[in-house]
Amino acid sequence: MEQNQPKNYLVESILVTIFCCLPFGIAGIVFASQVNSKFAAGDYQGALEASENAKKWMKWGLFAGIAIVILYVIFVFALGGAAIMGLGN
Repeated sequence: MEQNQPKNYLVESILVTIFCCLPFGIAGIVFASQVNSKFAAGDYQGALEASENAKKWMKWGLFAGIAIVILYVIFVFALGGAAIMGLGN
């Protein structure tokens, strides 16, 4: 029975590293890079586990990046509102 190689999430992890959250993206890249080598060595279960870990870290990085942007926008609007109301003086 031939098994298909699990998705490695390398591109997604690199994009998360560049645009969202560096630490979680790096963890995703580390696990994503293990998928191909484990599959080539015949360790299908290890490749599947590395793929799931890469997916998990990539998602955590994406959600962290989105949360940081949302908090930043809220902070900027709150600061702007305070300046308009004259609370900064």
